[in-house]
Amino acid sequence: MGDEGPDTRHYDGPAGGWGSLRGIGHVFARELATPAIVETLARQNKAKGFMCSSCAWGKPAHPHVFEFCENGAKSTIWELTRDRCTPAFFAEHTVTELRGWQDYDLEMQGRLTQPLRYDAATDKYVACDWNEAFGSIGRELNRLDPKSTIFYASGKASLEASYLYALFARFYGHNNLPDSSNMCHETTSVALKKVIGSPVGTCVLDDFDYCDAIFYFGQNPGSNSPRFLHPLQDAVKRGCKIVTFNPVREKGLEHFVNPQNPIEMLTGHGTALSYMYLQVRPGGDIAALMGLCKHVFATDKQRLANGQPGIIDRAFIAEHTHDFETFAQAALAADWGEIERVSGLTRNELERAADVYSEAERTIGIYGMGLTQHVHGSQSIGLLVNLMLLKGNIGRAGAGVSPVRGHSNVQGQRTVGISEKPELVPLDKLAAQFDFEPPRDKGRTTVDACQGILDGSIRAFFSLGGNFVRAIPERDAMEAAWGKLDLTVSIAIKLNRTHLIPGRSAYILPCLARSEQDMQAGGPQSVTIEDSFSHIHGSVGKRSPASPHLLSELAIVAGLAKATLPPHPKWHWDDWAADYSVVRDLIAETYPDEFYDFNARIFEPGGFYRGNSARDRIWKTESGKAEFTSPTVLSALGIGDAPGRFHLLTMRSNDQFNTTIYGFSDRLRGIEGLRSVLLINPADMAREGLREGDTVGLVTDAGDDVHREVTGLTVTPFDLPDGCIGGYYPEMNPLIPLWLHDEASKTPASKGVPVRLIRP
Repeated sequence: MGDEGPDTRHYDGPAGGWGSLRGIGHVFARELATPAIVETLARQNKAKGFMCSSCAWGKPAHPHVFEFCENGAKSTIWELTRDRCTPAFFAEHTVTELRGWQDYDLEMQGRLTQPLRYDAATDKYVACDWNEAFGSIGRELNRLDPKSTIFYASGKASLEASYLYALFARFYGHNNLPDSSNMCHETTSVALKKVIGSPVGTCVLDDFDYCDAIFYFGQNPGSNSPRFLHPLQDAVKRGCKIVTFNPVREKGLEHFVNPQNPIEMLTGHGTALSYMYLQVRPGGDIAALMGLCKHVFATDKQRLANGQPGIIDRAFIAEHTHDFETFAQAALAADWGEIERVSGLTRNELERAADVYSEAERTIGIYGMGLTQHVHGSQSIGLLVNLMLLKGNIGRAGAGVSPVRGHSNVQGQRTVGISEKPELVPLDKLAAQFDFEPPRDKGRTTVDACQGILDGSIRAFFSLGGNFVRAIPERDAMEAAWGKLDLTVSIAIKLNRTHLIPGRSAYILPCLARSEQDMQAGGPQSVTIEDSFSHIHGSVGKRSPASPHLLSELAIVAGLAKATLPPHPKWHWDDWAADYSVVRDLIAETYPDEFYDFNARIFEPGGFYRGNSARDRIWKTESGKAEFTSPTVLSALGIGDAPGRFHLLTMRSNDQFNTTIYGFSDRLRGIEGLRSVLLINPADMAREGLREGDTVGLVTDAGDDVHREVTGLTVTPFDLPDGCIGGYYPEMNPLIPLWLHDEASKTPASKGVPVRLIRP
């Protein structure tokens, strides 16, 4: 394992602190932001305020004065820029020319202002009016087989817009409703549903006030959910121990200076966060978790032999779990040598970590995409749940499993019907509610949609937000196939790469940002989102729209549906677009247990809780109990080690959110000014004969016949485990085979891509 030091690139400062404020200030100045942004930031993530459109972290009932983080502020400023991307811009540039621009430069053109239609004769986008766009798109859809179309959602749209979008798809005739969860956290939905009966985490924000230990796997709060640093800091200060498992040493899990604490800002003295930081190898989490469980069993046995109380909560296990003995035998049989080899950690390290778990009364298991984006990611989640079940750490205060979600409403979209899995949607209720027969066949995931585009069975692609072509695996092949689609439609606020690969008929439909005032026939409207803790929050935009020609996401969905579908006495698109409270009443009718009195509750401080059966120890599984699972492998990778093979993990920089690049500073890793980097430890550099600053490339080493390559990468020494290299998402996506995904959920295995180095 590499050692952080003067020969590796690193950041000497803490997460947060003055660096965070400088990062916000840089974007504020560059985007020509208006003074009104300050008022928007003051209202951000507060009751009757504006809910951040960045990550899905919880919104506390008693917020800080500034309840936003560095990336949340960047997202708001990015949305409210003064720059405008008007039809005049497109008149000056062909699509072919723009395809050669960097992603950053495309989005820096500012807010889209009018609907646009692709004109193949001139290779340019030209302005059109909304009626023309809706009418043309509706005619195209009526010419196609509904099941040959995809309605994708990025995870940012409100509950109201998402609900109508899912209705539109099913009224039209398909369940092809993948969303960005398919690319990051679908493994959670599948694995947790199987083992505890709930597809989402069991914790609420208050649990962090009571936990004694946090076991933290594969997530970086410093860049991806910085407001999480506040409860982590508070937990550590009251004695909670954080044990971190991550191949990358992330500053957000090492040291935090709270920007809202004047003393910490003046002195630079913050809080050391991780009690133990274990740099597990990519895909080694199953082995590490098995080692933890194995030692818990051994400690329990020893204590019982000595006449002491055991560690394992046998009363809970007897009442609430299934197949405990099978897992106990698997843990007993697991070989410590193999556990050490696969995890890259020593037995002593894992036993020390297991002792922390054993001694804690209440433990929370946190994880991110480092656990989900593997071929056997579902088994990793199963093992984490096993660890929690051993001491009854699900279904009580201060304990549970807590995946950290990405986009601000990615969890909520699934809640209100955006799903390709018909069994997760109350189709019978929808059939009675809207007098139609819903499609019952399984729809397409993101991976299935991509395969359909490659083989020609998919003919049209709708995108409710997002930058799909940039985000997916197998990007080179996908871009080549994308232009053969009959219809592509993107609902967006800024120009991105996906828009520059138009189908034969293509439209860009610009929408309001969440921070902007949404004025409809029924007056000013509010929308709602769901955070990672299953709490629902109302959001009210106050800023003047970037253009008078913009429509809300909900109004666009309603306009498209009305232009596509026949009239129906129960389908009231005009009414739904005029007053979003009517849509909320529909949601409450469809999901009465979770959304009763929806309109009356949307502005409750801290949001209203829609509930979680597993938190109540009601297990909606096949056995009716929480399931212990026994892994079939110790490595989650799917493709193992080989001479000359590295495993690439993709990561986001401190200056981006998903595919949106705010700048070229990865401050928390000490990398500035470039994104085409190859992060590698000094020992691996020496073995490969590399020097810092060398230029190399990578090719996929997955054993198939497809050549996948990324070149022009600057060698950068970095503290990573041996055999592990790092690079930025989405730049590394061309290296990920479409077929390399979690076996249960089809989530792309972006955290362990087998690659080899190539030299110019």
